[in-house]
Amino acid sequence: MYTTIMSPESGCDPPTGEPAWMQAERDYRDELRERGTIPELFEESARRRLDSRAQLYKGGVYERSVRLPEPPDGEYGAVTYGELREIVRSLAAGFRHVGFEGGDRVGIFASTRMEWTQSDLALLAAGCTVTTVYADSSRDQVRYLLGDPEATGVIVENETLLDRLLDVEDELDVSVIVLIDEPDTAYERDDIYTLGEIRELGQAVYEYEQYQAWLSETDPDDPASLIYTSGTTGKPKGVRLTHWNFRSNIHQIRRRVGPRPEDPDRFAIDRDLVTISFLPLAHVFERLVGQFLMLGSGATVGYAESSDTVAEDLKKIRPHTGASVPRVYERIFDNMRSQAGDSSIEAVGSLKERIFEWSLDVARTYQSVDDPGRWLRVKHGLANRLVYNTIKQELGGRIKFMISGGGRLSERLTQLFVGMGIPILEGYGLTETAPVVSVNSPDDIRPGTLGPPLVGVDVALDVSQAPDRELSGPDSELGELLVRGDNVTDGYWRTPGATDRAFVTDPDTVPSGQTDATRGKDGDGQAETTENSDRTPSNGDTRWFKTGDLVEQTGDGYLIFHERIKQLLVLSTGKNVAPGPIEDAFATNERITQAMVVGDGRKFVGALIVPNFERLEQWAELNGYDLPADRDSLCEHERAHEWVQVAVDTVNEGLERVERIKQFELLPAEWSSENDMLTPSMKKKRRNIKRTYNEKIAAIYDE
Repeated sequence: MYTTIMSPESGCDPPTGEPAWMQAERDYRDELRERGTIPELFEESARRRLDSRAQLYKGGVYERSVRLPEPPDGEYGAVTYGELREIVRSLAAGFRHVGFEGGDRVGIFASTRMEWTQSDLALLAAGCTVTTVYADSSRDQVRYLLGDPEATGVIVENETLLDRLLDVEDELDVSVIVLIDEPDTAYERDDIYTLGEIRELGQAVYEYEQYQAWLSETDPDDPASLIYTSGTTGKPKGVRLTHWNFRSNIHQIRRRVGPRPEDPDRFAIDRDLVTISFLPLAHVFERLVGQFLMLGSGATVGYAESSDTVAEDLKKIRPHTGASVPRVYERIFDNMRSQAGDSSIEAVGSLKERIFEWSLDVARTYQSVDDPGRWLRVKHGLANRLVYNTIKQELGGRIKFMISGGGRLSERLTQLFVGMGIPILEGYGLTETAPVVSVNSPDDIRPGTLGPPLVGVDVALDVSQAPDRELSGPDSELGELLVRGDNVTDGYWRTPGATDRAFVTDPDTVPSGQTDATRGKDGDGQAETTENSDRTPSNGDTRWFKTGDLVEQTGDGYLIFHERIKQLLVLSTGKNVAPGPIEDAFATNERITQAMVVGDGRKFVGALIVPNFERLEQWAELNGYDLPADRDSLCEHERAHEWVQVAVDTVNEGLERVERIKQFELLPAEWSSENDMLTPSMKKKRRNIKRTYNEKIAAIYDE
């Protein structure tokens, strides 16, 4: 059984009482030409903004082989759109000169920096298909991520990563290697170049007519990239994404958060925006939202030195926006709380900390009411002067809005940020959807939701996959989310079986805008189905991609994420429990750094918890408890368990009985991508965590 929420472009009548901003999305006429390739989009954007800043780069960080004026150490210099266009054109000509041809798969093996983007745009302009490799990939991962797509070339960041590549070179088909940074070693090989040498070669042979011919030879439906799924379970699959998959998603997003001439004060993604980029460009989220969308819109992209320096880089770049994953927002909040208390023992429970906690209550209340009233406005203004303004300055002082994706963001955390005047637009997407399916509108931010689907994206719910659980409203429905649209991939690289399993063709559907009152109910209380609309994506693909995610759709079209279906815990009692909401409840708890819920096949829900060791040690010293310095021993100590139990009890108060955590074990180290417990986009690798801490899980259940 399926129900469907069709895109507003489907031809269905809009819902009664639809807000004006939704109508504005349908009426939106983009100044960008709504067809073409990524290089064409960049060329059009650069032509309009030749003297404006395109990229900001930090001095004293890299030994760049592409020569540019080097700003003072720690300060930022700028590349204009005119300069960036010259670099991209020269690199494209250079890549062609050393042997890359249209259709070649070429890897980029580097961390996020401006040369990643320059190489990406140039390879796409040269007609190549870019396959991405995370900078922290192991030798085996490098072998697979370059070998599976049969890459003929690779852009490598530095000698450290080059050594990793050369260790597996004999097992690959790579014929050209390009180093972004100047090497200390002289490689006496005619197949290794620096990116600076590629640019110089390109400058010598560049011809405008030839460059334009390369652009015209690339069709919007040609592959632009192979992006391998992050692999929380199993071997990663290469997702084929075309130029039009990316381009269509850019236009879909701009309908929601693009400029509105009739409302110039509305915050939007436009040519005056400055954004900060620090997530991996190897991941589709940052690549589309932080790179293609921003440069296509004429915005300025500032590159953080690394994820460890984001706090200081925010103050120097002073962005208006940025895209991030939930874990980063959790860290920002943790830092805010730490600064409110400082590191001294006397600060625990201090006046400063109490003011901070009071300001959080004000922010959450202020966000949740339609009319704050005079007294709440006064308190919010005071909290703004005492707390919120300081936080905004720590973020650079110019934040208009932030974007969250790549995982579930705690509703409570969103409420706090929005209430403080730092709007976070949470959205939803996957690599296979290039990636954005839905995102909250700046005109109607609803914490805890993913926003409505974008214009041009159709979604359906397979309600046969829905467990019995409480929903947010009487008109809500729950099921596996299915997606269709021009942004959706046509399948996986050379894995037809996986592609077939990932799609379903033409489910029975209910058009958008029909409520229970208008469409009726069948005898079992299921929504009656009607024939699908005639609308299909422009690529003619009528299949629906099965996301594997359990999603609720409210009566007015907003999506609410519940859980990955395969991650649902089925207790031995037969009850289904979603771990995500339980784990989210710890996001703003000062005693907990990370938590993962377990219990599949067991009688009750348990948890693996990484405590906030700094807070724990402060508490112990303040109360005169002598706790072990060794963290393994500390995690076994009775006092530590008592301290964490307070946090668990607080979370349990807001849970259904079957969801409550009965037992837990403490872990001595945070999960990270470095210890292979998190993906590069900071999702939990649950299988790895369970395997590593199997004995801890056994202890929870006294096995």
